[in-house]
Amino acid sequence: MTNEELSIKSIDKSLADVGYISSSEITTSMFLALSLNKPVLIEGPPGVGKTELAKAIAKSLNRDFFRIQCYEGIAFEQIVGEWNYQKQLLHLEAFKNREVSEESIFEDEYFIRRPLLSSFMNSKDSLLLIDEIDKADEEVESFLLQALGEKEITVNDLGTFQLQNDLIVILTSNAQRNLLDETKDRCLFLYIPYPTLQREMAIVKSAVPNADNSLVEKVVKIIQKIRTFNLVKKPSVRASIDWVRSVMHLDKDDVDEALKDSIGVAIKTEEDKEKIIKELFDNEYLNK
Repeated sequence: MTNEELSIKSIDKSLADVGYISSSEITTSMFLALSLNKPVLIEGPPGVGKTELAKAIAKSLNRDFFRIQCYEGIAFEQIVGEWNYQKQLLHLEAFKNREVSEESIFEDEYFIRRPLLSSFMNSKDSLLLIDEIDKADEEVESFLLQALGEKEITVNDLGTFQLQNDLIVILTSNAQRNLLDETKDRCLFLYIPYPTLQREMAIVKSAVPNADNSLVEKVVKIIQKIRTFNLVKKPSVRASIDWVRSVMHLDKDDVDEALKDSIGVAIKTEEDKEKIIKELFDNEYLNK
Protein backbone atom coordinates (compact mmCIF):
# COMPACT_ATOMS: atom_id res chain seq x y z
CA MET A 1 0.00 0.00 0.00
CA THR A 2 1.47 3.35 -1.08
CA ASN A 3 0.80 6.71 0.58
CA GLU A 4 -1.46 7.59 -2.34
CA GLU A 5 -3.59 4.53 -1.59
CA LEU A 6 -3.98 5.34 2.10
CA SER A 7 -7.47 5.76 3.47
CA ILE A 8 -9.18 4.95 6.73
CA LYS A 9 -11.07 2.16 5.01
CA SER A 10 -7.95 0.67 3.41
CA ILE A 11 -6.03 0.70 6.71
CA ASP A 12 -8.95 -0.93 8.53
CA LYS A 13 -9.10 -3.66 5.88
CA SER A 14 -5.34 -4.22 5.78
CA LEU A 15 -5.25 -4.59 9.57
CA ALA A 16 -8.14 -7.05 9.45
CA ASP A 17 -6.32 -9.00 6.73
CA VAL A 18 -3.40 -9.62 9.10
CA GLY A 19 -5.70 -10.54 11.99
CA TYR A 20 -5.85 -7.27 13.92
CA ILE A 21 -9.38 -6.20 14.88
CA SER A 22 -9.24 -2.42 14.96
CA SER A 23 -11.60 0.29 16.18
CA SER A 24 -12.60 3.57 14.57
CA GLU A 25 -10.28 5.59 16.81
CA ILE A 26 -7.31 3.27 16.27
CA THR A 27 -7.75 3.22 12.49
CA THR A 28 -8.22 6.99 12.27
CA SER A 29 -5.14 7.66 14.41
CA MET A 30 -2.97 5.36 12.29
CA PHE A 31 -4.29 6.94 9.10
CA LEU A 32 -3.33 10.40 10.36
CA ALA A 33 0.08 9.23 11.57
CA LEU A 34 0.85 7.75 8.16
CA SER A 35 -0.61 10.63 6.20
CA LEU A 36 1.15 13.33 8.22
CA ASN A 37 4.34 11.28 8.68
CA LYS A 38 4.26 11.82 12.43
CA PRO A 39 5.20 9.43 15.24
CA VAL A 40 2.30 8.09 17.27
CA LEU A 41 2.40 7.63 21.04
CA ILE A 42 0.12 4.84 22.25
CA GLU A 43 -0.89 4.55 25.89
CA GLY A 44 -3.22 2.16 27.67
CA PRO A 45 -3.24 -0.60 30.28
CA PRO A 46 -0.99 -3.62 29.74
CA GLY A 47 -2.40 -6.28 27.47
CA VAL A 48 -4.70 -4.21 25.25
CA GLY A 49 -2.67 -4.74 22.08
CA LYS A 50 -0.35 -1.73 21.83
CA THR A 51 2.63 -3.75 20.69
CA GLU A 52 0.46 -5.97 18.49
CA LEU A 53 -0.86 -2.89 16.69
CA ALA A 54 2.68 -1.84 15.75
CA LYS A 55 3.45 -5.33 14.47
CA ALA A 56 0.18 -5.43 12.54
CA ILE A 57 0.84 -2.05 10.89
CA ALA A 58 4.31 -3.20 9.79
CA LYS A 59 2.95 -6.47 8.43
CA SER A 60 -0.05 -4.90 6.69
CA LEU A 61 2.17 -2.31 4.95
CA ASN A 62 4.89 -4.87 4.16
CA ARG A 63 7.52 -2.97 6.13
CA ASP A 64 10.51 -4.33 8.00
CA PHE A 65 9.91 -4.27 11.75
CA PHE A 66 12.42 -3.05 14.34
CA ARG A 67 11.84 -2.88 18.08
CA ILE A 68 13.55 -1.13 20.96
CA GLN A 69 12.34 -2.75 24.17
CA CYS A 70 12.94 -0.11 26.83
CA TYR A 71 13.81 -0.96 30.42
CA GLU A 72 15.26 0.81 33.43
CA GLY A 73 18.92 1.54 32.77
CA ILE A 74 18.83 1.02 29.00
CA ALA A 75 21.77 2.85 27.41
CA PHE A 76 23.01 4.18 24.08
CA GLU A 77 24.73 0.88 23.27
CA GLN A 78 21.51 -1.15 23.48
CA ILE A 79 19.62 1.38 21.35
CA VAL A 80 22.10 2.46 18.66
CA GLY A 81 24.95 -0.03 18.72
CA GLU A 82 28.32 -0.87 20.18
CA TRP A 83 31.83 -1.69 19.11
CA ASN A 84 32.72 -5.34 18.69
CA TYR A 85 35.70 -5.25 21.04
CA GLN A 86 36.68 -8.87 20.47
CA LYS A 87 36.82 -8.36 16.71
CA GLN A 88 38.79 -5.14 17.19
CA LEU A 89 41.33 -6.90 19.40
CA LEU A 90 41.71 -9.73 16.90
CA HIS A 91 42.35 -7.18 14.14
CA LEU A 92 44.98 -5.37 16.22
CA GLU A 93 46.67 -8.69 16.92
CA ALA A 94 46.65 -9.50 13.21
CA PHE A 95 48.13 -6.06 12.44
CA LYS A 96 50.83 -6.61 15.06
CA ASN A 97 51.68 -9.90 13.38
CA ARG A 98 51.62 -8.15 9.97
CA GLU A 99 48.76 -10.34 8.80
CA VAL A 100 46.78 -7.23 7.76
CA SER A 101 48.02 -3.89 6.46
CA GLU A 102 45.44 -1.55 8.03
CA GLU A 103 45.46 -0.67 11.73
CA SER A 104 42.09 1.13 11.85
CA ILE A 105 39.50 -0.58 14.00
CA PHE A 106 36.92 2.21 13.95
CA GLU A 107 35.10 1.12 10.82
CA ASP A 108 31.53 0.02 10.22
CA GLU A 109 32.51 -3.66 10.07
CA TYR A 110 33.56 -3.48 13.73
CA PHE A 111 30.32 -1.90 14.89
CA ILE A 112 27.30 -3.98 15.96
CA ARG A 113 24.13 -2.17 14.94
CA ARG A 114 21.18 -2.18 17.32
CA PRO A 115 17.52 -1.42 16.45
CA LEU A 116 17.63 2.38 16.11
CA LEU A 117 20.60 2.50 13.73
CA SER A 118 19.42 -0.62 11.89
CA SER A 119 16.01 0.93 11.27
CA PHE A 120 17.63 4.18 10.07
CA MET A 121 20.00 2.46 7.65
CA ASN A 122 17.58 -0.14 6.31
CA SER A 123 17.14 0.16 2.54
CA LYS A 124 13.48 -0.88 2.74
CA ASP A 125 10.74 1.29 4.27
CA SER A 126 10.50 0.28 7.91
CA LEU A 127 8.60 0.62 11.17
CA LEU A 128 10.36 1.27 14.48
CA LEU A 129 8.57 0.38 17.70
CA ILE A 130 9.93 2.08 20.83
CA ASP A 131 8.17 -0.13 23.34
CA GLU A 132 7.43 1.02 26.91
CA ILE A 133 9.41 4.24 26.59
CA ASP A 134 8.21 5.23 30.06
CA LYS A 135 10.61 2.64 31.50
CA ALA A 136 13.63 4.47 30.04
CA ASP A 137 14.99 7.58 31.75
CA GLU A 138 14.53 11.12 30.44
CA GLU A 139 18.07 11.27 29.03
CA VAL A 140 17.36 8.30 26.75
CA GLU A 141 13.98 9.75 25.81
CA SER A 142 15.64 13.07 24.87
CA PHE A 143 18.25 11.29 22.76
CA LEU A 144 15.60 9.34 20.87
CA LEU A 145 13.58 12.50 20.35
CA GLN A 146 16.60 14.34 18.93
CA ALA A 147 17.58 11.48 16.61
CA LEU A 148 14.06 11.09 15.27
CA GLY A 149 13.56 14.84 14.93
CA GLU A 150 16.83 15.45 13.07
CA LYS A 151 16.57 12.14 11.17
CA GLU A 152 20.21 11.40 11.85
CA ILE A 153 22.37 9.58 14.38
CA THR A 154 25.97 10.40 15.28
CA VAL A 155 28.26 7.67 16.55
CA ASN A 156 31.60 8.72 18.03
CA ASP A 157 34.59 7.60 15.92
CA LEU A 158 32.27 6.35 13.19
CA GLY A 159 30.35 9.35 11.84
CA THR A 160 26.84 10.60 11.25
CA PHE A 161 24.17 8.41 9.66
CA GLN A 162 21.21 9.89 7.79
CA LEU A 163 17.79 8.24 7.70
CA GLN A 164 17.63 6.06 4.58
CA ASN A 165 13.94 5.14 4.35
CA ASP A 166 10.39 6.31 5.05
CA LEU A 167 10.42 5.28 8.71
CA ILE A 168 7.20 4.96 10.70
CA VAL A 169 7.75 5.41 14.45
CA ILE A 170 5.38 4.08 17.11
CA LEU A 171 6.00 4.60 20.82
CA THR A 172 4.12 2.81 23.57
CA SER A 173 3.78 3.70 27.24
CA ASN A 174 2.10 2.22 30.29
CA ALA A 175 2.31 5.65 31.97
CA GLN A 176 4.72 4.54 34.69
CA ARG A 177 6.21 8.04 34.52
CA ASN A 178 5.26 11.28 32.78
CA LEU A 179 6.92 11.64 29.40
CA LEU A 180 8.62 14.86 28.31
CA ASP A 181 6.36 17.56 26.90
CA GLU A 182 8.54 17.59 23.76
CA THR A 183 7.74 13.91 23.15
CA LYS A 184 4.02 14.49 23.52
CA ASP A 185 4.15 17.58 21.30
CA ARG A 186 5.87 15.74 18.44
CA CYS A 187 3.57 12.72 18.49
CA LEU A 188 -0.02 11.99 17.70
CA PHE A 189 -1.63 10.52 20.81
CA LEU A 190 -3.73 7.36 20.92
CA TYR A 191 -5.16 5.81 24.06
CA ILE A 192 -6.25 2.18 23.73
CA PRO A 193 -8.55 1.09 26.58
CA TYR A 194 -9.75 -2.43 27.20
CA PRO A 195 -11.97 -3.33 24.22
CA THR A 196 -15.72 -3.23 24.21
CA LEU A 197 -17.60 -6.51 24.57
CA GLN A 198 -18.24 -6.80 20.84
CA ARG A 199 -14.69 -5.92 19.82
CA GLU A 200 -13.14 -8.32 22.35
CA MET A 201 -15.43 -11.10 21.17
CA ALA A 202 -14.35 -10.38 17.59
CA ILE A 203 -10.68 -10.48 18.64
CA VAL A 204 -11.12 -13.82 20.41
CA LYS A 205 -13.11 -15.26 17.53
CA SER A 206 -10.42 -14.18 15.09
CA ALA A 207 -7.74 -15.89 17.19
CA VAL A 208 -9.84 -19.02 17.89
CA PRO A 209 -12.13 -19.35 14.84
CA ASN A 210 -13.35 -22.83 15.77
CA ALA A 211 -14.60 -21.72 19.21
CA ASP A 212 -18.33 -21.85 19.86
CA ASN A 213 -19.86 -18.37 19.85
CA SER A 214 -21.63 -18.97 23.15
CA LEU A 215 -18.35 -19.94 24.83
CA VAL A 216 -16.58 -16.87 23.45
CA GLU A 217 -19.36 -14.60 24.68
CA LYS A 218 -19.43 -16.21 28.13
CA VAL A 219 -15.66 -15.97 28.64
CA VAL A 220 -15.44 -12.39 27.43
CA LYS A 221 -18.33 -11.32 29.64
CA ILE A 222 -16.64 -12.91 32.64
CA ILE A 223 -13.30 -11.27 31.79
CA GLN A 224 -14.95 -7.89 31.46
CA LYS A 225 -16.68 -8.37 34.81
CA ILE A 226 -13.37 -9.40 36.40
CA ARG A 227 -11.75 -6.19 35.18
CA THR A 228 -14.20 -4.17 37.28
CA PHE A 229 -12.71 -5.70 40.45
CA ASN A 230 -9.82 -4.21 42.41
CA LEU A 231 -7.14 -6.68 41.37
CA VAL A 232 -3.36 -6.91 41.54
CA LYS A 233 -3.32 -7.63 37.80
CA LYS A 234 -6.31 -7.27 35.52
CA PRO A 235 -6.61 -9.90 32.77
CA SER A 236 -5.46 -8.91 29.29
CA VAL A 237 -7.14 -9.59 25.97
CA ARG A 238 -4.70 -12.47 25.57
CA ALA A 239 -6.20 -13.94 28.75
CA SER A 240 -9.61 -14.12 27.07
CA ILE A 241 -8.10 -15.96 24.11
CA ASP A 242 -6.13 -18.37 26.29
CA TRP A 243 -9.12 -19.08 28.56
CA VAL A 244 -11.34 -19.98 25.62
CA ARG A 245 -8.66 -22.30 24.27
CA SER A 246 -8.17 -23.88 27.70
CA VAL A 247 -11.86 -24.65 28.16
CA MET A 248 -11.95 -26.19 24.69
CA HIS A 249 -8.94 -28.39 25.49
CA LEU A 250 -10.47 -29.58 28.76
CA ASP A 251 -13.51 -30.75 26.78
CA LYS A 252 -15.79 -30.97 29.81
CA ASP A 253 -19.57 -31.10 29.69
CA ASP A 254 -19.77 -28.60 32.54
CA VAL A 255 -18.38 -25.36 31.10
CA ASP A 256 -18.48 -23.56 34.46
CA GLU A 257 -16.39 -26.31 36.02
CA ALA A 258 -13.91 -26.07 33.14
CA LEU A 259 -13.71 -22.31 33.61
CA LYS A 260 -13.01 -22.68 37.33
CA ASP A 261 -10.42 -25.42 36.79
CA SER A 262 -8.54 -23.32 34.23
CA ILE A 263 -8.81 -19.94 35.95
CA GLY A 264 -5.03 -19.79 36.36
CA VAL A 265 -4.78 -19.21 32.62
CA ALA A 266 -6.40 -15.80 33.01
CA ILE A 267 -5.68 -14.81 36.62
CA LYS A 268 -2.06 -14.51 37.66
CA THR A 269 -2.01 -14.06 41.46
CA GLU A 270 -3.45 -16.22 44.22
CA GLU A 271 -5.01 -13.17 45.88
CA ASP A 272 -6.90 -12.28 42.70
CA LYS A 273 -7.85 -15.90 42.10
CA GLU A 274 -9.43 -16.30 45.56
CA LYS A 275 -11.37 -13.05 45.16
CA ILE A 276 -12.76 -14.02 41.74
CA ILE A 277 -13.73 -17.54 42.78
CA LYS A 278 -15.58 -16.13 45.78
CA GLU A 279 -17.33 -13.33 43.87
CA LEU A 280 -18.18 -15.17 40.65
CA PHE A 281 -18.06 -18.90 41.09
CA ASP A 282 -19.16 -19.38 44.71
CA ASN A 283 -21.94 -16.80 44.33
CA GLU A 284 -23.20 -18.54 41.19
CA TYR A 285 -22.68 -15.40 39.11
CA LEU A 286 -22.03 -17.55 36.04
CA ASN A 287 -25.54 -18.95 36.15
CA LYS A 288 -27.23 -15.55 36.32
